[in-house]
Amino acid sequence: MQEHDSASSRPVGTALMGTERHPPRPTAPPGDLTTAVTDPGRELLTVLARHLPRIRAAAGPNDRDGTFPAETFHDFGRQGVLGATVPAELGGMGVSGLHDVAVALLRVAEADASTALALHAQFSRGITLTYEWRHGPPPTRELAERLLRAMARGEAVICGAVKDHGREVTRLRPDGSGGWLLSGRKTLVTMAPIATHFVVSAQAPVDGGPTLLYAPIVARDTPGLSVIHGWSGLGMRASGTLDLAFDNCPVPAGDVLERGSVGAVSDASLAGQAISSVAMLGIYAGVAQAARDLAVDTITRRSASPPSAARTLIAEIEARLYTLRAAASGALVAIDELSPRYDMDPDERGVRMMTPFQCAKLMVNELAAAVVDDCLTVVGGATYAAEHPLARLSRDVRAGRFMQPYTYADGVDYLSAQVLGLERDNNYVSIRATRPPDSR
Repeated sequence: MQEHDSASSRPVGTALMGTERHPPRPTAPPGDLTTAVTDPGRELLTVLARHLPRIRAAAGPNDRDGTFPAETFHDFGRQGVLGATVPAELGGMGVSGLHDVAVALLRVAEADASTALALHAQFSRGITLTYEWRHGPPPTRELAERLLRAMARGEAVICGAVKDHGREVTRLRPDGSGGWLLSGRKTLVTMAPIATHFVVSAQAPVDGGPTLLYAPIVARDTPGLSVIHGWSGLGMRASGTLDLAFDNCPVPAGDVLERGSVGAVSDASLAGQAISSVAMLGIYAGVAQAARDLAVDTITRRSASPPSAARTLIAEIEARLYTLRAAASGALVAIDELSPRYDMDPDERGVRMMTPFQCAKLMVNELAAAVVDDCLTVVGGATYAAEHPLARLSRDVRAGRFMQPYTYADGVDYLSAQVLGLERDNNYVSIRATRPPDSR
């Protein structure tokens, strides 16, 4: 029997006929991010496949106008996609394997990276809240279950708010009656236009003690919360990436998750950070794949035989794409295997998850950008027009270097410290809190 692409009925490796968009891709072995490996993952791909034509068609106009694809996400909610990473027993699809989450994001990113980035924010919250539901204290489990069930119904859209704006520091302080008040400002909050809740990184200074780190979960209609429009990014322009401002927002004590303290050198938190973020490697693999397909499609439609320089670049593009997908897949498989290993030393588990993630992230960011750049060279001067799809891909692919954990600079510091045996605080939230405000 022939293998079939899970997003269509086309046998893998067969020639494209008629109106098919791209020439055939080489048949690839399992584990390279081409297929899902679980039934829930395959179900998610089947549902997403119905949306991809519209996502692809809207990608250019949405990028040009900086418009978030709200209607697509409303459809995602109605069809269960927003609850894909919610456990089945709470009404979700039950996609728990990070490999399959990355494959889903790759497929969406081939159509539009901005949509994939926003979807990653929701998938990531499902994964982290599932951990809180299974392992947190009773109040946290109750909060997580309530939010997860709402995600499964398509009613809750939850995104993270991590990076402080400029010199602002987002802080919690006691309200005097057992709750908290949240003040500050966050930037680069993806999917903000439709979010119903925000998971906010905040500090709480303690007199005579260390500054504590918390993650309050703040509903959109909370008094004092403002969503600030007007952000205009270089890339990922349709991802709904905005700023948030908090002016003494009341937060119940039960809606605040503890995240350790500033300066506490512990690697246990790296496990959660890796699990919540590693699947985004699929986004940049998808961008690189989309660029490759556009370049190959363009060069094969030309009447003249491609020059030797173009053929050399095509060969190098194919090798780089294979390498970056293999690196991402290897990291995802390793983290999926370590995820349930709660019997391990927590610090060792955290490092063994974060290290392959950072090795893969460094390579994916570098190779994906190189693939897109070479695709621009192959296609030629037409790509210098802002409306060309490769122009959009060349901007979108560069966002990967700025994503935590880690940015390029922090990733270099982390990996070199692991190799050289240097002592450092590897919790990027804690690291950021210790830096001078103008260098964050």
